[in-house]
Amino acid sequence: MQSIKNLIETPTNFTGSEMTKSIVKSEISRRWGPAEAKRYDPYKNARTFRQWLSVNRKVRPGEHGIRSVTFIDKKENGKVTGRIKRTIVLFFDRQTDPLI
Repeated sequence: MQSIKNLIETPTNFTGSEMTKSIVKSEISRRWGPAEAKRYDPYKNARTFRQWLSVNRKVRPGEHGIRSVTFIDKKENGKVTGRIKRTIVLFFDRQTDPLI
């Protein structure tokens, strides 16, 4: 079983903006304090439910996610023609436990 430190080193596919990063960071600060907000890195320790499962962690029952926005490339004939805005729900590493 990998430690949380090693899992955090596995990058996410964050495609948000500085604005979405700031919104999530302020929500983390509100919930767990400024020390945890300082630790926040959108590429390492805030993931969707499925992304946590892919690194052998599960979101604890009853935890409430943090709403955020991501952008998905819109492609036509293999070429990127634009970006689509999608709302996602993220969970901070403090909201997870190892899978048994």
